[in-house]
Amino acid sequence: MKNTPYILTAGLLSSLLLSAGIAYSQNINDSTGWYKACNDQGATKICNVQYQAVASTGQVITSINLAEVTGEIDRKVFQVTVLTDRLIPPGIVMKVDDKKPTSIPYSFCTPRICAAEIKLDAKLVEVLRAGSKMEVTSTNFQGKANPIIIPLEGFDAAFDGKPITEADLASRQKKIEEELLKKADSAKTELQKALDAAKEQGTQ
Repeated sequence: MKNTPYILTAGLLSSLLLSAGIAYSQNINDSTGWYKACNDQGATKICNVQYQAVASTGQVITSINLAEVTGEIDRKVFQVTVLTDRLIPPGIVMKVDDKKPTSIPYSFCTPRICAAEIKLDAKLVEVLRAGSKMEVTSTNFQGKANPIIIPLEGFDAAFDGKPITEADLASRQKKIEEELLKKADSAKTELQKALDAAKEQGTQ
């Protein structure tokens, strides 16, 4: 089937996105870091080196994926997934440090995400290895650019290292959730203080 590589790749990426909803926010929590996850689908194996930009609400807003499909199908793809409600023609603009920006066209959109893809080759991997940060910019339906900065620290270790286990992935997610709960509690406390102060001023 002609679209099978896309379906297989999207299947793995979607499974890795299920742990969080998706909504845009500039308040990013970078605690996910780079990691590699592998998944067997019959005679096909997909390994994905990934970074998720997570908002303070726990929502994944941008995901970088370097996926390698081997077995019955051989395919390597660099994929950026962002929020839905994007303007399609601009695609994704990717820039590593001060290098020339690269435009990546969208391959598909779902009700939750839009994905842009280009072929993953050795040259792109070396650019990422040598870089310190990557900026990916999408344009929302209002015509506003939404740039997201992705640090490249830890990319080498994830790309060259072994995939994390399901237990490690669950532990990583639990840690993120705990951090976000603490932030939510702190924000709630600060909001209540502000409301109490405003109420007190109103009675004076």
